[in-house]
Amino acid sequence: MNLIDFLKDKIYQIILIVFAVITIELFLSIYDINIFIIVYIPVVIFLMYTIGILIEFYKKKSFYDNTLKTLEQLDQKYLICEIINKVDFIEGKIFKEILSETNKSMIENIGKYKYSGEEYKDYIEAWIHEIKLPIAASKMVIENNKTEVTKSINEELDKIENYTEQALFYARSNTVEKDYCIKEAKLIEIVNSVVKRNKNILIQEKIKIDIEDIKENVFTDSKWCIFILNQIIGNCIKYMDKENKIIKIRSKLKKEAVILMIGDNGIGIKKEELSRVFDKGFTGTNGRIINKKSTGIGLYLSKKLCDKLGLGIEVDSIQNDGTNVFITFPKNRYMELK
Repeated sequence: MNLIDFLKDKIYQIILIVFAVITIELFLSIYDINIFIIVYIPVVIFLMYTIGILIEFYKKKSFYDNTLKTLEQLDQKYLICEIINKVDFIEGKIFKEILSETNKSMIENIGKYKYSGEEYKDYIEAWIHEIKLPIAASKMVIENNKTEVTKSINEELDKIENYTEQALFYARSNTVEKDYCIKEAKLIEIVNSVVKRNKNILIQEKIKIDIEDIKENVFTDSKWCIFILNQIIGNCIKYMDKENKIIKIRSKLKKEAVILMIGDNGIGIKKEELSRVFDKGFTGTNGRIINKKSTGIGLYLSKKLCDKLGLGIEVDSIQNDGTNVFITFPKNRYMELK
């Protein structure tokens, strides 16, 4: 707020004051009045008005400047109404009342949407748990009736199971803190669990798994970590087009962390697309040409969950030469990686 803008806002008042003074002077000039009085009256009027307008300016300037400064420092800007200083002019009081009513309405609407979102999430979770039962039953029937046809059906059921699990974790991704338990776990057991889950498709696609030097324990939630690794291994499998297909899994101990590397010798990612691989819905050239059914959710969800769990995740790739994904685990439960 500056003085010039304030005076522009008061231009009509100033014009009226000037008009009033000129009118008074014209009336006084008709009568035989001392020149001192004729000069004194407009000077006093203008002086008093100027003092009043300057007091009003500095009062309002102090209030609005402090409000804006406070707003800039707030992370949750909607709380500004709660910490605005006491207002002693009518426009400020109206302004604060408007903010208060707006804030109250916003909170009420957020509450409605939050309840609706929670209700929908609960439904999705319940539906996914229900759909897992017929999937498991179908797998048991297939296990007892092994043929080439049932083998093919089993592969499709694996895909359905992976997609339903992805939907479940996506539904829970905004409330991870309510569903995870950080504790010490053997990294090799987590890796083996993911490999075992994908064994059928790995055998079918003739992909070799090379696991080496994984001896460390890490602090994480095993269930969420298995899901993250499953998304990464799934991407490795999708984008393989060589005869000697291989996925290498290594771990490296650093001073403050354990780094798990998952690498493949697949088609790789274009250099200019690497910065966007964690964007929601981004499929890139490979998703548009090689795997047209790609959703762009796997890596986005992996990054989101890693952030929630305090893990680091990075992707490095050379087109036509493979991709490496690095997951960094803090060495203790009290440290988070940014």
